[in-house]
Amino acid sequence: MLTPLLLLWPLSLALTWLVAQGIANKPFDRALEFNLQALSQFVVTDGTRVQFILNRQARELLRADDTDLMYYQVRNAKGDLVSGEPDFPAPNDEAPPTAGQIRLRSDVVRGDEVRVAYTWVEHGEKRELVLMQVAETLGKRSTLATEIIKGVMVPQFVILPLAVLLVWLALVRGIRPLNELERRIRARKPDDLSPIEVSVVPQEVAPLVASINDLLTRLKASLTTQRRFLADAAHQLKTPLAGLRMQADLALRETDPAGVRSSLHQISSASVRATHTVNQLLALARAETTGRTLPTAPVDLARLVTAVVQDSVPRALDKQIDLGYEGPEDVPEECIIQGNPTLLQELVRNLVDNALNYTPSGGVVTARVLIDRFSGVLVVQVEDNGPGVPENEREFVVQPFYRALGTNVEGSGLGLAIVHEIAQQHGATLSMEDSFPHRPQKGLRVSLRFTAHRPGETE
Repeated sequence: MLTPLLLLWPLSLALTWLVAQGIANKPFDRALEFNLQALSQFVVTDGTRVQFILNRQARELLRADDTDLMYYQVRNAKGDLVSGEPDFPAPNDEAPPTAGQIRLRSDVVRGDEVRVAYTWVEHGEKRELVLMQVAETLGKRSTLATEIIKGVMVPQFVILPLAVLLVWLALVRGIRPLNELERRIRARKPDDLSPIEVSVVPQEVAPLVASINDLLTRLKASLTTQRRFLADAAHQLKTPLAGLRMQADLALRETDPAGVRSSLHQISSASVRATHTVNQLLALARAETTGRTLPTAPVDLARLVTAVVQDSVPRALDKQIDLGYEGPEDVPEECIIQGNPTLLQELVRNLVDNALNYTPSGGVVTARVLIDRFSGVLVVQVEDNGPGVPENEREFVVQPFYRALGTNVEGSGLGLAIVHEIAQQHGATLSMEDSFPHRPQKGLRVSLRFTAHRPGETE
């Protein structure tokens, strides 16, 4: 702020000088015009000859004062010198001369810069024009301009340092809250992600602090997700890894081939469970951290659900469960939604795996795709005839590692948590209800409502 102020000061001096010159010229130009009018009265005609006869008062007008010199010239219509300075420069006007009109110009006479007033006077019967010129040097004008400059600029010499001091003090006072804010931020601990207090910062930087607070909030959420993932992974992998180690120790001490084979079978089963847990943890982490930046594409829900059901058929046969699909197969353009294919496949796979886990042998699991052509809503349903989930626990089963009470099924408690997270990423609504409310085995029907992507729509 001080640099522009100091740079503008010389420019102010130059502009003030120009203005002072204009102010100083005006009164002296008027006086010069008055002298010209007075002297033009002494141009007389003696027959056919023009004469310039001055009396005592007229000569006083041409007398030099202590500062400036006066010059004059009279020329007849033929351009012959009548009186005055012979080397007085002639006017260089492009406009034709007009009798009685006074004009002004700047010129040089005998090496001195002068201000010239000139006019044409009519004389004789033929009304010929006589040129009358009066010039004055610029001493008094320069003196007056200098006095004006002094009167304007001398106060500025006092005001400018005072202005610099006031600007400096204002900046120091204005920046003090920013310095305090910087000190508080530097004093923070590395793990302190709490919002910065907005009420104690200057109003001008409040939007910046609000943006930083928003960034801190998102960073805190991201770090919390990472910490939770690490804690969950450590907790869930501890048990299967301990089991693998125990089975390996037993196999090393076993001498009977049948016992070794049994231990190896246990190790294989434990490794499968550990692999499943790791895959679900990775799926949950991917769903939680993808956020709004996930790449999307048109996805055919009917084809996706059918593919997941076909992949799950061998497992259903092993458990003697009737696994089926109900839904459209020949209208793919009506089953399109905009989403991430990988995450949506993980969603449906977890729904089907969860149903197969909790459905007893001989049970039924059905996956459906329903179309509401009027509202443009697609519904994915997976229902089973297993034990179901009590109504008071349904809000908790979508949380990681929560498992419904009274179940003896092996699992990590991540399936519905993954489904819930992916559904939120795609703006889908998740709901749960009993499949068979009047039976002892009420079962569970999980429904997901998606908005269909019409052909020709753009995201």
